[in-house]
Amino acid sequence: MGRPKLQTGIKAIEEERSEDCECTSNRGALACMVNSEVGAVLAVMRRNVRWGGRYMAGDDQLEHTLVQSLKALRRQIFSWDQNWQSINPAVYLKPFLDVIRSDETGAPITGVALTSVYKILSLEIFDLNTVNVEEAMHSIVDAVTSCRFEVIDPASEEVVLMKILQVLLACMKSKASVVLSNQHVCTIVNTCFRIVHQAGTKGELLQRIARHTMHELIRCIFAHLPDIECTEGSSLSNGNAAFIKSDALVGEKDYTFVSKKSENGNGSLDPENPPVSVGFATNASGNSVASLADDNVIGIGSSNDGASDGHLMTEPYGVPCMVEIFHFLCSLLNFGEHVGMGQRSNTIAFDEDVPLFALGLINSAIELGGLAIERHAKLLSLIQDELFRNLMQFGLSMSPLILSMVCSVVLNLYHHLRTELKLQLEAFFSCVILRLAQSRYGASYQQQEVTMEALVDFCRQTSFMSEMYANFDCDITCTNVFEDLANLLSKSAFPVNCPLSAMHILALDGLIAVIQGMAERVGSSQSLEQGIVGDLEEYNPFWTVKCENYSDASQWVGFVRRRKFIKRRLMIGADHFNRDPKKGLEFLQGTHLLPDKLDPQSVACFFRYTAGLDKNLVGDFLGNHDDFCVQVLHEFARTFDFEDMNLDTALRLFLETFRLPGESQKIQRVLEAFSERYYEQSPHILADKDAALLLSYSLIMLNTDQHNVQVKKKMTEEDFIRNNRHINAGKDLPREFLSDLYQSICKNEIRTSPEQGAGFPEMTPSHWIDLMKKSKKTPPYIVCDSQAFLDHDMFAIMSGPTIAAISVVFDHAEQEEVFQTCVGGFLAVAKISASHHLEDVLDDLVVSLCKFTTLLNPVSSVEEPVIAFGDDTKARMATITVFTIANRFGDYIRTGWRNILDCILRLHKLGLLPARVASDAADDTELSTDPIHGKPVSSTSLTVSHIPPIGTPRRSSGLMGRFSQLLSLDAEEPRSQPTEQQLAAHQRTLQTIQKCHIDSIFTESKFLQADSLLQLAKALIWAAGRPQKGGSSSPEDEDTAVFCLELLIAITLNNRDRIVLLWQGVYEHIASIVQSTVMPCALVEKAVFGLLRICQRLLPYKENLADELLRSLQLILKLDARVADAYCEHITQDVMRLVKANASHIKSQMGWRTISSLLSITARHPEASEPGFEALTFVMAEGAHLTRANYSLCLDASRQFAESRVGLTDRSLRALDLMADSVTCLVKWAREAKEAGEDAGQEIGEMWLRLVQGLRKVCLEQREEVRNHALSALQRCLTSAEGMGLAPALWLQCFDLVVFTMLDDLLEIAQGHSLKDYRNMEGTLRLAVKLLSKVFLQLLHELSPLPNFCKLWLGVLGRMDKYMKAKIRGKKTEKLQEEVPELLKNMLLVMKAKGVLVQRSTLGGDSLWELTWLHVNGIAPSLHSQVFPDQETEQEVKVADTQSPLHRSTDSSAAVSDGSPAAGESNAR
Repeated sequence: MGRPKLQTGIKAIEEERSEDCECTSNRGALACMVNSEVGAVLAVMRRNVRWGGRYMAGDDQLEHTLVQSLKALRRQIFSWDQNWQSINPAVYLKPFLDVIRSDETGAPITGVALTSVYKILSLEIFDLNTVNVEEAMHSIVDAVTSCRFEVIDPASEEVVLMKILQVLLACMKSKASVVLSNQHVCTIVNTCFRIVHQAGTKGELLQRIARHTMHELIRCIFAHLPDIECTEGSSLSNGNAAFIKSDALVGEKDYTFVSKKSENGNGSLDPENPPVSVGFATNASGNSVASLADDNVIGIGSSNDGASDGHLMTEPYGVPCMVEIFHFLCSLLNFGEHVGMGQRSNTIAFDEDVPLFALGLINSAIELGGLAIERHAKLLSLIQDELFRNLMQFGLSMSPLILSMVCSVVLNLYHHLRTELKLQLEAFFSCVILRLAQSRYGASYQQQEVTMEALVDFCRQTSFMSEMYANFDCDITCTNVFEDLANLLSKSAFPVNCPLSAMHILALDGLIAVIQGMAERVGSSQSLEQGIVGDLEEYNPFWTVKCENYSDASQWVGFVRRRKFIKRRLMIGADHFNRDPKKGLEFLQGTHLLPDKLDPQSVACFFRYTAGLDKNLVGDFLGNHDDFCVQVLHEFARTFDFEDMNLDTALRLFLETFRLPGESQKIQRVLEAFSERYYEQSPHILADKDAALLLSYSLIMLNTDQHNVQVKKKMTEEDFIRNNRHINAGKDLPREFLSDLYQSICKNEIRTSPEQGAGFPEMTPSHWIDLMKKSKKTPPYIVCDSQAFLDHDMFAIMSGPTIAAISVVFDHAEQEEVFQTCVGGFLAVAKISASHHLEDVLDDLVVSLCKFTTLLNPVSSVEEPVIAFGDDTKARMATITVFTIANRFGDYIRTGWRNILDCILRLHKLGLLPARVASDAADDTELSTDPIHGKPVSSTSLTVSHIPPIGTPRRSSGLMGRFSQLLSLDAEEPRSQPTEQQLAAHQRTLQTIQKCHIDSIFTESKFLQADSLLQLAKALIWAAGRPQKGGSSSPEDEDTAVFCLELLIAITLNNRDRIVLLWQGVYEHIASIVQSTVMPCALVEKAVFGLLRICQRLLPYKENLADELLRSLQLILKLDARVADAYCEHITQDVMRLVKANASHIKSQMGWRTISSLLSITARHPEASEPGFEALTFVMAEGAHLTRANYSLCLDASRQFAESRVGLTDRSLRALDLMADSVTCLVKWAREAKEAGEDAGQEIGEMWLRLVQGLRKVCLEQREEVRNHALSALQRCLTSAEGMGLAPALWLQCFDLVVFTMLDDLLEIAQGHSLKDYRNMEGTLRLAVKLLSKVFLQLLHELSPLPNFCKLWLGVLGRMDKYMKAKIRGKKTEKLQEEVPELLKNMLLVMKAKGVLVQRSTLGGDSLWELTWLHVNGIAPSLHSQVFPDQETEQEVKVADTQSPLHRSTDSSAAVSDGSPAAGESNAR
């Protein structure tokens, strides 16, 4: 790999100047710098007598070669005129390096020389473009790593060692370091590590610097790993080093760290000779000579491939040296295995120091290598196996420092390499984290705390828990890591019988980190369409099924959810199996987890991979002699991978999955299956499977012998070897092989009775070997991104424990910071619950939170809880949280509304609610137009909200009202001035309630989902309670009921589009109030006017519900008389408003019947009659809103007002006018029906008849004006009916039931009642006779052709006769005496003119003629001569001849005629 051109230090200055003079000056500056370094070294050397004088060599006195070389360099440097890049660095480096190598120089001289080299490196006098740069770098490393010097005093020695570290680090940081070979890099690290060891006996400064340098070296080396490409070959060109190593080259040879003894035996990692600080030799002067040259810790092991290794190690450094170094760092963790427990010469405290140091270096390497490590198989392999195995061991260390470092390393590995460490991570969490985090496994508090901190760090990784669930909980062969970790966090957050500690808070942080991670995914993504995983339809060998593409969420999400479902069912099946194996297998067959016809392989897989099985039962089943059980046993053995595995390890692994039966025959069958499988995969030195069987049996016996306390005489190694002679096809097995087996069994027992459900397992060597084998076959690690694919399933598992844990901590906590953390958790839980439609979870959360508000606690007074609430931070935060959840996530609250309403009711009782809470949003936003005045008015003007309740005083409420109560001082009830603390508490209470936005719950209820809205309404009805018969409830209960009803009405009005959903419950609640109330009270007032308000507001929008809404108003008719009387006026006003606003929306007769009934009742009420009549006038005036559906009903209501004596007479007259004017509507409808070809004559005729009958009744009114006006109105209606085309029979009926009956009744009244009751009846009778005459004559042409005309005419004549003879107050009236003959004369003349009354035959042949004159002569005998003067003489003769009999006949006919209408009237009445 190429390196960039260097441009720093003095070199940068040189390149910036291009002129020759400047270049010359720069060369001179470099020469001066080197010269000064030479002078510095010589100056220190001259201090020593040895170097200051001359000595004899033969005959000549000469200077020492070291001094000569330095002086020679000084003479040369100023004579170099070429560029320094063209000068071989060895020329000016060699004198300094010779000084460093020399064992004659003292520490001060060596130190100065090292400083000079460091200066040359740091100023980069030479770089990659310099000639022979590779040789120069190699020579520096070689010289420094083999540095020798005289030790004069400890301080000077430490200085030299520190400078050695300085120079070596500068070499690695230099841009020319790329030319260093793999071997030189290993040598540098080796040297630094030796100095670290030596520093143990020296000063603290050296120790720290040495360790720091080691860390910097590792960081510097592994920082290059991401830049190394995986391509073949390496090359050097143009003097620029390029190192490109391939994984193929790296993987060819296993680079290992070995130790070579130095000549004096020091510097070795041999177990018997641990490395020491430094090697010493003694020279002639007796001074110690320090050397670093001989102690090699890192090097290439001797092997047949040494030449190949040497070639790789001489190339520019890359992966090979990193593998060597990383392997060495891992081996440091194995240090304890090789070091005896006796006294050691090294001073590093191995208990913590070496592992901590090694783990720190490893962590640095992983941090900088990062994802690049997985590109290099050898490095990855070291991490997967050796490193992780050591991490598992040190993870159980009693040292919190080591444990913390181990967890940091694993966190880094998870972050960078988790896709390659699936099973290793599972093992770490199961065997380390979950074991240490619980005190029952013997971990100290410090261990638990460190473990919990590490777990929380993992939980803060966004996708950690999702990946744990997807990769392990949804894998049939893995443990439920997610579930175990979630339960651990939940349980660890619970303070059981102890105060809240840092551990509880820590666990809570982890739990909330997981929850908040889920909450963040809610808004940022949409999960895949996920249905409920259904039961299996048929058996499928799911043990071997794999997902097609683990990187495609559309495939793996459904796959893992199905696997989780199967895993759950398997756990149920395992429980059944443990109770009864036979029934358990049948259950699994029934759920298609096993085939209908059992096969050995499927049962074997069930035993092998299902967790929670009773191992005793499994062992008994496998050892059974039944053929099927034997087949299952062999299939069970085939599920193991024993390839390249030691026999004892394989046997341990096999027997850990079940309990070996105690019977010898069963043992033999089990071992036969095992031996067959083992020999099949790992024959090695075994000749056949029988040899494997015999040796396995022998190992079982040895295990029993060695570890059974009842066996007193233990088997020796020789005994074991002797017992196994000639078992390998008649030959002996190698002694070393048997000896290793013996030692292994003696040191580590084979557990033939594995523990049942032993919590979290220990990681034994056999387990680790099996894990490494499984890791090659396990499905790929699923990486979860920010999508919430599995959050629903995960949250369903952990929601309950999470809510409980957060609640308990919130309950026990005292710091506001912890409160805030808990509140964040509560809101996150609510958000997730709402997102995944987990209504039950949200309800549980609301119930839990409401308990913390303290609003549900019983109280004795009003002021105390207000102040206490203001002083209670926890309660205020809980209250805000409850209502925040209600406002944000109300769509998914169900039963929780009851608890929320309990809190609201308590605030209401304390007077803390805003006044707006019970109002509906439409009051502020909707405007309607007054249909009369045409001006816009607020819809609130159409309500009775501004009317104070009758007889139910309400106390001050609202935020400021509550606050002002505190500030006010009542003179009658003196009270103390509130303290500042009380005022502050009140202020906090008010601010809290404002933050709750309680009113939004109801004003925004139109956005709630249907189910939630219905539950809210039910909760309000439930909270209001059942109304007490007779109003026996307490004022407080009534106030609560009124408030709940207000809220219920508010949400009803806010949800007019969904009124069908709410209406039934609302109506039933109001009905129960109305029907149970017998005295006026605020509750029934609110119910009645609320009902009217609902109808008023909803009728324009819900015509399909108009009948239902209006029918509900019939409840008003059922009010107790006292209640109705108290509210009648206001009810009528609301009905009037309703009619004015919605008359056009009332279509049905039923609806109008309800309205007319309400209006009719008001006719006789002093206060209510005016608005009632106004409403009726609005409907009937000019026929504006009269329809066939409401015509008759409105007539009846008008008649009620006409007959009512409440109010002025003028209103009765106006009511009569309304009735009379309505006939125009009948005429119009008749015309329209005729034009449309409809046959509506009968219907319209009946309505007309009802009209005139109604007027006929009013004609009998006591009041003269009303009576006379009714007659006029009746006359108008009768004379205006010609255009309706009424049937002739109807006219006859009208005369009988209306006209004749009215005349008879009026006459009866006039003759039978006093003038005090009926004034001026004479005038009324005159009007009635005129009405008869006018109507008869107007309808003569229609009536005369009728066959019953004669009867009708005789009836008219009979009434004329009666009125002529009528006596009022005992005497006849003159006006009637005058008027009746005139009217009769007019009628006769008209009949004559129209040819109706003519003599058509002789006497006895024309009854109409004869009967007419018989009656007329009885009334006014002179009329005949006046009407028919020509027939006067003849008529007289006829009359004389027949007077006596005809008169009797006439009287009889008149009686009949008079009787018939009277009977009809009686029937009509």
